[in-house]
Amino acid sequence: FLFRPKQRALATACAAPMAAPAATSANAPKETVYVNNLSEKVNQEEMKKSLYAVFAPFGPIIDIVHFKSNKMRGQAFVVFRDVPAASSAVRQMQGFPFYDKPMKLDYAKAKSDATAKLDGSYLAKVREERTAKRRAEREERKAGAKKEKAAAPKAPREEAADAEMAAPAA
Repeated sequence: FLFRPKQRALATACAAPMAAPAATSANAPKETVYVNNLSEKVNQEEMKKSLYAVFAPFGPIIDIVHFKSNKMRGQAFVVFRDVPAASSAVRQMQGFPFYDKPMKLDYAKAKSDATAKLDGSYLAKVREERTAKRRAEREERKAGAKKEKAAAPKAPREEAADAEMAAPAA
């Protein structure tokens, strides 16, 4: 019975969900844990409650951030009070079957707002500037895409319609 490579990997992950790979992280240990490969069929409140129930035994949880947007679907951030609790969670929960999907965990790339507020390093002004900068970059990309679309050669049918519109009426 043959599997395609993707199906073989899924069958292997489902056959031995507790045999998780070693917790090798590309990011330095932080209080915030990035959780990926979450079910997209569960509503937001239910997912937050479930994540809290699963991660609470590892230590005090400050915040859980879970969005349903297209960019962030299937992902969440769990913010612990201290790094040892987060490290324990990453080591022990890697590959844990959660709503029939094995969770993928890593440390967050940046410090979360919740931990920054706790240690006093949170600056609302810096966050607002960063948000404004990202918004401006996004608008710039949209404007560039519109210019490229406008500069693209028109189909012959569109050119004929444009010529008819530009021709003076007799």
